[in-house]
Amino acid sequence: MKIKKVIIPAAGLGTRFLPATKSQSKEMLPIVDKPCIQYLVEEAVASGINEIIIITGRGKRSIEDHFDYSFELNWHLRNKKKVNALREIERIEKLAKIVYVRQPFPLGDGHAVLCAKNLVENEPFAVLFGDDIYDGKTPPLKQMIEEFEKYSAPIVALQKIDKKETNKYGIINPKSKLNGKTYEIKNLIEKPSPKKAPSNLAIVGKYIITPKLLQPLDRSKSGTKDKELRLIDGMRNFIKTSPIYGREIEGTRFDTGDKIGYLKAVVHFGLKHKDLSQEFKSYLKKLDLK
Repeated sequence: MKIKKVIIPAAGLGTRFLPATKSQSKEMLPIVDKPCIQYLVEEAVASGINEIIIITGRGKRSIEDHFDYSFELNWHLRNKKKVNALREIERIEKLAKIVYVRQPFPLGDGHAVLCAKNLVENEPFAVLFGDDIYDGKTPPLKQMIEEFEKYSAPIVALQKIDKKETNKYGIINPKSKLNGKTYEIKNLIEKPSPKKAPSNLAIVGKYIITPKLLQPLDRSKSGTKDKELRLIDGMRNFIKTSPIYGREIEGTRFDTGDKIGYLKAVVHFGLKHKDLSQEFKSYLKKLDLK
């Protein structure tokens, strides 16, 4: 079966970026001149998928407005003969077919995915979280789809991390290494201490989910103190009877849900921006960083 749809959970409160996110969606924070969530939509499109389901919540209207047609803005740009800006806006409006589903309460990423259950119930689909943005030759999701086409089973994105940081991530216990970048997974552990972590292979925010995995996720109970349902809760039940694989992603990752990670992304993409890179690079060279 082909992957035809992507779910992007975007209903979180963004508390790590308060006060900026008090009245603004975290997913709409700009990396130079493009909001974080646009990078994910473009990743999906570059991977051959143009059906996007975005899970939103209260205060997320700006996401819908960003990808929607704007008559006033288009008219203004056309009237002022700002051709390049107009082309970019029109490109964004035509990027993909996007539908929106409201998550009424912030009950975890697993619950967010289940909010779109009726739209994906009988087919495999991808999940992309807004905190994980990559820069590389091949889109991360495309790398994962290549593995899915081999194994027809759930795939999680992996990244090797410093063992000291395992308490910040879900960590896999690898059963076997199938090739240079792909692992069959024995077990998944949520945020283990460095001493108890079975590996330094962290699960990052990209998944391919099969219909069979939705069933144990729907039946799962939260394994966390905050009572939020996580995708990993369903995966831990699923893996008892069926295989799950992990793909170590090639490319440079930025955790834009973290302030330092966000700043690194701004600098990285600022230095690659065709209109800004030279001036920005000159500015950074002049800084006294002592």
